[in-house]
Amino acid sequence: MTIRYLVILGTSSQQHTRKRNHGAYLFRWNEEGLLFDPGEGTQRQFIFANVAPTCVTRIFISHFHGDHCLGLGSMLMRLNLDKVPHPVHCYYPASGQVYFERLRYGTIYHQTIEIIEHPVEKEGIVHEDAHFCIEARYLKHGVENLGWRITEPDRRKFERQKLDSLGIEGPLVRKLEELGEMEINGKYVHIDDVSWMRKGDCIAVVMDTLPCPVITEVARDARLFLCESTYLDEQSELAADHYHLTVSQAATLAKEANAHKLVLTHFSARYSDPHPFEKAARAIFPNTDIAEDFMVIPF
Repeated sequence: MTIRYLVILGTSSQQHTRKRNHGAYLFRWNEEGLLFDPGEGTQRQFIFANVAPTCVTRIFISHFHGDHCLGLGSMLMRLNLDKVPHPVHCYYPASGQVYFERLRYGTIYHQTIEIIEHPVEKEGIVHEDAHFCIEARYLKHGVENLGWRITEPDRRKFERQKLDSLGIEGPLVRKLEELGEMEINGKYVHIDDVSWMRKGDCIAVVMDTLPCPVITEVARDARLFLCESTYLDEQSELAADHYHLTVSQAATLAKEANAHKLVLTHFSARYSDPHPFEKAARAIFPNTDIAEDFMVIPF
């Protein structure tokens, strides 16, 4: 069964509000759980979202400002308490190694789980396995900060009707996949006659940055583009001063990248009403969602 959805665990920027927790974003993608930028209180947000933290297999930290990482230590403690059987991969800027270690070893505990560190020293493909290709690119935020592009491999999809018409079933399907071509029931069959390649889906996550060409590369053709939108356009000078995007800048970048869906988040605490963000973004990029805590978005 295919599982693909994003759980919004928090949408605020530097400070919490009555309705918004620090940011945190969980992508459930088949058997994996990809957690991005767990801010303070993320472990508790899992409870309110009715999601088991044990689903987390990979944790990504874009940079080590507090609202993007203060929940890391408690998440690792929780996974350790639950004794999850799978390894937990952690990806983060190598320049922040000291902060990662402070968060990981901030309390006394007996480690029961396997934590695999992936400090990113240079941009590009930073990890690749049977499930995902993970790319990291440097953004423009004043401190070393990474945007993430996660792509699944292309998969071959067989057409059941064509298989049935040729009497191909059971072990013969696997054999055809291994050989690429074979004679079946007196007829020569090539694998492309009964199947096609499904292009792997891609997600992109961009937090805390000024506009830069790298963003469109990270988000190019993404099925879901999760992007910060800290300020409305009226506060564009404030956005520039603090190395953040305005809502129109984020929507324009999504349009330039030809993303399928845009999800905006990381809102300044000065805004209590998200509707102006929605109106401004959809005027440029109609397929935009404004994230709210505990929202679930399929992709």
